[in-house]
Amino acid sequence: MEDWKGEGDMKETISALSKEYIRVKVDAEKSGVTYDPTGDVVTFAFTTVNSPVGATWLAGTWETVNGEHFARCMVGPAGTVTLVAGNTYIVWVKITDSPEVPIKNAGILQVI
Repeated sequence: MEDWKGEGDMKETISALSKEYIRVKVDAEKSGVTYDPTGDVVTFAFTTVNSPVGATWLAGTWETVNGEHFARCMVGPAGTVTLVAGNTYIVWVKITDSPEVPIKNAGILQVI
């Protein structure tokens, strides 16, 4: 996976009581040709510091809408992860491809 567009674009605010998918659009290319990444394993990390080092990686899933691919993770009570109200998180997405395993900052998630 040579290229992943849209890095750092996400800026979302959700209620700590809300259970919903956090979606990150993934436009991938290999050798200049559009690539469907949905066969790759996708995981998410939510950090309060600008580094995913030592983060817990959580299972994500894929959604394709009108040919656009989204990595997603269920956030909220009884979701994949419950985040703390009053915190701002950096959302990290890791796509396990072969041989590359890109880890990208997808943007900011504020929990109120």
